[in-house]
This record gives sequence, C-alpha cells and structure tokens, in this order.
Amino acid sequence: MSLSLPRVSPEQTVASEYRSYLKQLTRAGFSGEIEYSYASRLAVATDNSVYQKLPQAVVFPRNINDLQCLGKLAATFTDVRFSARGGGTGTNGQSLTDGIVVDTSRHMNKVLEINAEEGWARVQSGVVKDALNDALRPYGYFFSPDLSTSNRATLGGMISTDASGQGSLVYGKTSDHILGLTSVMANGEVLASRPLAMDEAKRLSKGESTYARILRQVIASCVDKRDEIIAKFPRMNRFLTGYDLEHAYDDENQKIDVSRLITGAEGSLAMVAEAKVSLTKIPTHKALVNIKYDSFEAALRHAPEMVAANATSVETVDSTVLNLAKTDIIWHSIEELITDVPDKTLLGLNMVEYNSESEAEIKARISELEARLKKAADTEGSGVIGYQVTFDTSDIGKIYAMRKKAVGLLGKTKGNQKPIAFAEDTAVPPENLADFILEFRALLDGHGLKYGMFGHVDAGVLHVRPALDLCDPQQEQLMHQISDEVVALVAKYGGLMWGEHGKGYRSEYGPAFFGESLFTELRKIKQVFDPHNQMNPGKICTPLGSEASLVKVSDTKRATYDRTIPVTFKESFAPAMECNGNGLCFNYEPTSPMCPSSKITRDRRHSPKGRAGLIREWLRLLAESGVDTHTLDARQFTSSWWQRLRNSFSREPDFSHEVLDAMNGCLACKSCSSQCPVKVDVPDFRSRFLSIYHQRYRRPLKDYMVANIEKMAPLMAKAPTLVNLFLKRGWFQKLINRTLGYVDTPVLSAPALTQRVKDTAHRFDLSELQQLNAERRKKTVLIVQDPFTSFYEADVVADFVSLLRRLGLTPVLLPFKPNGKPEHVKGFLQRFDDTASTTAGFLNHIAELDIPMVGVDSSLVLCYRDEYTKALGEKRGDFNVLTVHEYLGALPEEVWPASHGESDSSPLALLSHCTEKTAMPMSEKQWQAIFAKVGQSVDSVAVGCCGMAGTYGHEADQKAKSLGIYELSWQQAVARYPKDKIMATGYSCRSQVKRIEQFKPRHPVQLLLRCLDNNQL
Repeated sequence: MSLSLPRVSPEQTVASEYRSYLKQLTRAGFSGEIEYSYASRLAVATDNSVYQKLPQAVVFPRNINDLQCLGKLAATFTDVRFSARGGGTGTNGQSLTDGIVVDTSRHMNKVLEINAEEGWARVQSGVVKDALNDALRPYGYFFSPDLSTSNRATLGGMISTDASGQGSLVYGKTSDHILGLTSVMANGEVLASRPLAMDEAKRLSKGESTYARILRQVIASCVDKRDEIIAKFPRMNRFLTGYDLEHAYDDENQKIDVSRLITGAEGSLAMVAEAKVSLTKIPTHKALVNIKYDSFEAALRHAPEMVAANATSVETVDSTVLNLAKTDIIWHSIEELITDVPDKTLLGLNMVEYNSESEAEIKARISELEARLKKAADTEGSGVIGYQVTFDTSDIGKIYAMRKKAVGLLGKTKGNQKPIAFAEDTAVPPENLADFILEFRALLDGHGLKYGMFGHVDAGVLHVRPALDLCDPQQEQLMHQISDEVVALVAKYGGLMWGEHGKGYRSEYGPAFFGESLFTELRKIKQVFDPHNQMNPGKICTPLGSEASLVKVSDTKRATYDRTIPVTFKESFAPAMECNGNGLCFNYEPTSPMCPSSKITRDRRHSPKGRAGLIREWLRLLAESGVDTHTLDARQFTSSWWQRLRNSFSREPDFSHEVLDAMNGCLACKSCSSQCPVKVDVPDFRSRFLSIYHQRYRRPLKDYMVANIEKMAPLMAKAPTLVNLFLKRGWFQKLINRTLGYVDTPVLSAPALTQRVKDTAHRFDLSELQQLNAERRKKTVLIVQDPFTSFYEADVVADFVSLLRRLGLTPVLLPFKPNGKPEHVKGFLQRFDDTASTTAGFLNHIAELDIPMVGVDSSLVLCYRDEYTKALGEKRGDFNVLTVHEYLGALPEEVWPASHGESDSSPLALLSHCTEKTAMPMSEKQWQAIFAKVGQSVDSVAVGCCGMAGTYGHEADQKAKSLGIYELSWQQAVARYPKDKIMATGYSCRSQVKRIEQFKPRHPVQLLLRCLDNNQL
C-alpha cells in the first residue's frame, strides 16, 4: 500500500473573511511575517494547558507600527479576532484563539533602555524574563517577579496574567512593577498609560478620545464603587486579577492607573507593545535553608512560622515531586544539597530563603532559625527531621531550578493518567492553607486520584495537578466535576480559584468571584476598550450588551483529537505523545543545550513541543486516511521508485511536507531526550517519520551519502592522500555542493589510523586475547572504532593509544564495525536494525573476553546504549562500551604516575559535546577529576550546541543556521581562552571550531597525554 495522507491546504481551512483581511494586511503596510500554513497554526494551537484551538493565522509583528496596522485594518473587519501570545506558557489557554495569533516573541524582544540611576528599564513585550535579567545583572538589578517558566515566558505574557511566584510577599506581582505601558487597542490606537493624579485623570476624561472614555469608565467603576470592591475582594497577597478594579485606583495617593487594568487582562483589552518596569537591587547576600519533614502536612503547618520569621520566600514540594526530581537529569546537580535523612522518610520540603545587604545580619537570622529547627527536630510530632543550609548562590540557583522544573516533572508519571492543569493555582489566606489542603487532598482521594503538590506557602498558593486521562471521556467529565468542587472549596476558605496563572478557560467562574454587580463593571470596561469583542474574546468577560459567550472548562481539549489516534500509532510514536506542553524546550538561554534549532529560528514548529504536536496531528490524519491501524511500519507503505518520483513532483499539497520541513531542521543532538522533563525524544520519532515519508517521496542524494558514510570511509581510507587530493580542490567541493547539497566536506586522516598505531597498538588476535590471564586482561583495553575519529581524526585515537601505553596498559584496536547512527539519523531504520544486529553480535562476542571496551566519541557510544536498545530490545545483549572518561575515571590510583612535572597554573577549558553532557550529566565533573590526578585544573565551560551536530552543519541548506548556532555560545567561549588550552569532547564540535576559527581544539585525552609527558601543552 502506498502512503496516502489527506491533502491539507491552508486556503481550504482559513475562513474567507480572514483570507481577505490577511491579503490586505501587507498592502496596508504590515512589515512582519504572516503564516497560515497548517503547521504554523498547529504550533500555536496549544499552550501549557489541556486545551487546543486552531487559529486562522499567526502574525509576527516587528514593531508598534505593525500592531497599529493590525488594529486599523481590523476596524473594517469587525469579525476578525486577535489574541496576543508571548512564550505560550499559559496553563489555562489564555492565548488560544480561533482568530489570529499575534506573536511578539520573534521580533519584538528587545531591552530598549536601562536606567540604573533611577532603577527602571523599558522593554518590548516579547523579551524573555531571564533575558531581561541577564541584561540587568551587570547593573546590579533584576526584575523581581519570579515564575517557574522564566527562561521562556515573555514580559508581555507576565503582564497579561499579572504573573508572580516565589518571593511575592517581598517582591509583589508583575503589576506592582509596571511604571507605564504602551499598548495598541483593537482599533489601532496607541494607548500610553501611566499613573495619573486624580485631577489630571478627571481633566483628561472630559474629552471624546478613546482614552478619555476609558478614564471616565475607570473613575466610575474603580472610584465610585470603591467600598463595594474593598468589601468583596479578599485581603490577600494574590489579589483578584483581571481586571484589577481595586488597584487601578490608589486612594491613598489619589491616582488612577489604567495600566493596572491591562495588567492581568490576558490581552482582552489591548495588545502590550512596550513596558516601563521598576527594578530591584540584587541582594548582596542570600541563604537557603532546606527543611525536611516526615509529612507534607507538617511542612505546610510549619511554613507560617518561617513567614513570621521574615523569610523572603517559603516554597514547598511534596514527596511526589521530590521522587520525580530524583529520576531527572537535574538531580545530579543538587543531590548533595538535599540529602536523605538516615532512618527517616522525607515526605515534604520547605525551601526558606533569606536575603540581606548585610552578611552579619543574614548569618544572625540563619543562626536564630537553626536554633528553632534544632529544637523542633528534638520535639516529637513537629515533623522536622533535618535541614541543610547553603549560602552559595550557584547552589541556590540549582535548587530553584529543580523547583521550577516541578511542573514538567509531574508529567513524567507513568501510565495514561497524567497530572494536568485546571485547578493548579488556588490561593487562600496562608493561615487557612494547611486545612484547605487537607480537605483538597480528601476531595482528590475520594475520587481515587494521584497528584503532586508544591507551591508558594508564604502566599497561600498551592499547585495541585490531579492525574487524569482526558482521552477517556468519563475522566474528562470528572475533570469538570472536580473543577466545580474546587471552586466551592476555595470559596469556603475565603480564597481565589486563580492566584497566579490567570483565568483563561476558567473565565466562566468569574461572576461567582466578582459578584454580579462588579462583574458588570468588568463588562463596562471591556466595552469601552473593545466594543466589538475582537481582543481575545471569551476570556475574562464580554462587552456589556454583547451576547457572546465566555470560554468554558468543558471546551475542546487536545485529548479530543488525541483520542482518535489508534493505540498502535501512539505506541510507535510514544515520545511524541508524551509531550505535555510545558514548553521547557523554548528555553532561551544561549548556553543551554536544549533544542538549538528552536533558538536559532525562533520558530515554534522547530522545537520539540512543536515537532511533537505536528507528529500527533500527522498520525491523526494518517488514521483518517484509511490505512491499516493495527500496525505502523514503513514497510506497509512501500512503493516503487517510479511512484516515489512521480509523487515528489506532484504539486498537490500534503501536510507530510510541512512535517518534513520541521523534522529536517532537527540537529538530532538528542538534548531534548534528557533535558525535557518528560523525555520527548525528537530524533527517535523523527527517524520513524522519515522512514515512512520516504516510502512515498524520494530521498535527497545527500541522505544516501550520509547513510553510507560508514561503508565509504574504510574504503577511502585505503588511499587517503588520493581522496584528499580531490576533496581539497575547490571545484570538487562545488561539485559536491551542487549535486549533493553538501558543503565543507572534511578530508580524511593521512596517514590512516592503522598506519599511525601499527607500532603502538597491540594487534587484534581473538585467540591470543582469549588466552590472557585475569591480570593481563585487567591491563588490556579494547578500543571500539567509530567512523569519525578513526577515519577523519586518527590523531585523536592514536593519542589515546599512547595515553593508555603511558599508563602501563595494553591498547588493542578492534576491527571497525559500523555503528549505524548515520543510518538512524536519516531514517534508514531497516538498514539500521540490520547494522545494529550485526555489530551487537560482534560486540557481545568480544564482551565474553571480559576485557574493557572503550569508544572515543561519546555520541557514538551512547548510540549503543539508546538506539540499539530501542531497536533490538533483549536481542541487543549485555555488551557495554565505555566512554573514555568512564574508563579513565574508574582506573585505580596506582595506574597514575606517582610523580609528574608541575602543572601549568592556568586552567584548561573543557567544552563538552551536548549529547554527552545531557545524557551523562556527571561527565564534566569526571573529566575534572581525571585531570586532577595529574595536577591540572580544568574549567567546565557552559556552552550549548556548537551547530555542527554530525552532518547537520555540512548540509548546504542548514549552514547559515549552523553558523548562527555556533555564535550563540561557542564563539564567546572559544574567545575567552588561549587556543592551546581548549578541549572539546565531540568530533563534530572540534570540526565546527576548525571550520570557523581555523584551529582545531584537542580532545581531552590529547592534553591529558601532554600533562603526563611533563606538561608539554
């Protein structure tokens, strides 16, 4: 059967009025990008919530003028709807719309001005919160409202939901730091809002401009109804967001501030373009006390005492979150900071932070707290079983990174029932929190649900995510029931349904919390800002007099579509189905290895979340096309070469092409498989997609070249000088580029590896190795070759051989056997299975010798552990190939020379391969420990991906992005150190530096060898 997918055309799925609007938009002067491909729309059809809504288009404005252009044209298209979007991290569907998504994160992401003298900054709405703080750090300031998604959430999104998090008792919410906003309304008018003296506000309200009408309504709603507002709203740190009637009027200072209404309005009043924000001095001294409890209840009941002791913040997590964190890569960085208590079970943790400008003061406060904790620990029934204190800023940051990752970690639970967001930010007065949580837990226990809990106990905010399978319609109904029950419970304890994450699809509960009278005031405000209900309709409220409906908890969810995907398809593409939308893959940090393609393109389709979403929709459409749903394998779609050729030249639209475009941008670095909290492994499902796609459409020639590199390299290595004679010619490189789309083809090592080590590596003789006694076997090392270092960087392998001999060991070079990773990357899965089976058989046979096997390139070694296991299952066998650092780190102390020359005082710089350091998070520390044995210090340099990633950087259509990725972090890191001090563990990383910087860093084994040889660096 040939693959036949439904033809999905944007022109067929975009409403006619929106098509007309979008066609006129460019002519009207819009300079940004307009995307309405199915893939682009799908990428923003979900956020961090359970909901899904497909927009008509996505636009990416470049400036305020573009936002004005959108609004002015919309004045003549009053049925056109908009929703502003930043990082897409909302947990309640705030930015989801079936209209047009306005994404400011791609272009409007600049820090425009920093005034350190006056303590403020002016920023565009698309700037990421952590990026702003990186810009502020040299000035000694930071933007203090915190949130767990700070490395991808934008300021515009924070403003729209009035975001806050850790430390809100001291630092307040986002609205407390807004000095002024520049916003664009639905009609295209620019609204510059700032606090106004009452006299000025009244004067300006007398005009007939839109701003005048807004001011009149603010005075009528917020000043005239002041007593009713104060009586209705709870007296809590997490006040009632959207629209903030109470704080839009400052009765103490007699001021009106329209910005307070826009902040928390979820884009339903206007689109924020720029913001002037107040800044906070970075505390000089900081300490974190991790208090351990034998029950979560004990942690909750003890928290108010910490608040009373003037802590900056008190964060709590339960055992569910802690246990999930222990299974994640992040635990390796904090396991010494949160150790288990002997003979006790850790079931709750309070993280108590103290800040101060005085070192003496903070130490005195910590000493006082320690005295209390020691007394509590000796008191039976207190629940306190231990504590740890750290003053190290870096360690504190690592612990908070674990806490921030908690949301994503909850999605890592096994089974179909996953913790989901719908009642996850309830807020009650802190003194009621423990009793509220006990009743909340009883409610969930009564339904037989599992859940994890964490939150900001100092502010009475609780994050609870019950585990449900929304693909089960009955469980979806249970979600609605629980949501209603939680609303009643929150009201009972005098709190709010939303203390942090906004309303979104919970807007239907607004009237219950505001009351009919005040909710009518909200509608009046909506009416004066957005009379045609064009700005994010359905959220918060509707204009007064409108018959439009609010969105509801029961609206369409992602699971509505996922439940139509056959189970066999889900199982085959399980890594894509696991994505819960937490968006950690949008991580902006240049030194983070997470998804370099997303960083360089700023395209949500090119993120693990975007790619997973596209695959899910592709599977759904595939099932609809009538294929056999009992299995999903490339072989069921096999077609002739002629049919593939005809299909490739067909002009009929096919959603498969859009999926392919997103998959081709993946570097296959596999950072997502360990960095993502739920381990969304894009290279895994990418290779499966490619294997199926290319049964219908022809493959590019470069794919065949890459897949066959392990067959060609050994043959070319027989005459490397002759082959290089051609490869070094410009005309030949141009020919390769023109015919294969391949650039900067590397030259072979000359002389070849076998010639380099013929006098240093022991000859491989199986019968001879079998006869070795146990003592000789311990001192013998079998080197497993890989296609890159063996044939293109033979000096590295030769130096490893010399290093082993220098340590008194006997190196043996095993015959080269293809690894298969290039085949896997390009989706030749049947060939990969055959290669893996053959090579695994050989390595299992060699493993019977009980002699250590070591591979030089870690990414190829990791393929034996990951892809081989997935492809072969139990047939893989028990062979184990070690990485170089694993082997060297495990050597006994007596192997290392007792004396050696004095070490160079300056440290070496270690730049690790992204696949290696994410899959093996202790690798950098292990290398440092190895060099310490020879008295050499090593700096572990924080870098992301180098941009080469195997063959990605050699593909002509990816070269510009490859170079751009290198500039994000590697360029600066390489410039900081002398060339002869730089080490890079990855072959691709060394190749990329050589291509760009015209020198090649050395592998750690090479500099380790020099250290042993009297430090001749």
